[in-house]
Amino acid sequence: MEFYVGMHHPSDAARVPRCMVSIKRLAGRRSDFPTPPAGWMLDSGAFTELHQHGRYRASPEDYAAEVRRWAGCGRLLAASSQDYMCEPFILARTGLSVAAHQRLTIERYDAIRALVHTAHILPVLQGYLPEQYAAHIAQYGERLRPGMWVGVGSVCKRNANVRDIAAVLRTIRAARPDLRLHGFGLKTTALDAPEVRAMLHSADSMAWSYAARREGRGRAANDWREALAFYDRVAHARPATPTPMEELWKPAA
Repeated sequence: MEFYVGMHHPSDAARVPRCMVSIKRLAGRRSDFPTPPAGWMLDSGAFTELHQHGRYRASPEDYAAEVRRWAGCGRLLAASSQDYMCEPFILARTGLSVAAHQRLTIERYDAIRALVHTAHILPVLQGYLPEQYAAHIAQYGERLRPGMWVGVGSVCKRNANVRDIAAVLRTIRAARPDLRLHGFGLKTTALDAPEVRAMLHSADSMAWSYAARREGRGRAANDWREALAFYDRVAHARPATPTPMEELWKPAA
């Protein structure tokens, strides 16, 4: 599993092998920054926008322009689309339904993808119940090409119940075993679960920052050394042993 550690400061990005940087951290920045040798991902800031504002303040056109600008900075491997999470507290913030969030997620993906030809725009599967993710796959239709790298949304706040995350991933795999799945914002409780890890092509996390802030004792929530230690702990963990069924679900090379 490829692991992208979330970084607060773009200037520290090259200190880790792979990382995720939020578009929020690049706002107002003019110059490029040193990037990791194995590449980096760009996060759309979806959680912050919807949780704090109940909507995207940046249009797809604005975000696409930012993606095009940063596509030339090192090895940008993917930029996540402006998806709409489907956790109950996010639905309460927007006042919309899961179906509406799924529709808007695809509309934003289409709009951004039409404007960006220099970077992979990561489509995001959304829902809350497993069957809702399966329905979203059907709604994407032929947009999801064979072996495509796609994100799995609305899982970052469900780390306390790994069974729910595994159920979502199993359902997606059953519908499209070829897709290479990226788990957004997973904590070690999920990343350490053999079944979850075996079904993911990639994942990102900033759990290191929360842990450093919570534990204190001289640890710093913005220290790149904390991020690097967390990267090493997750990326170099013993590979999960897949079950026979998971052997059938191996992502495309």
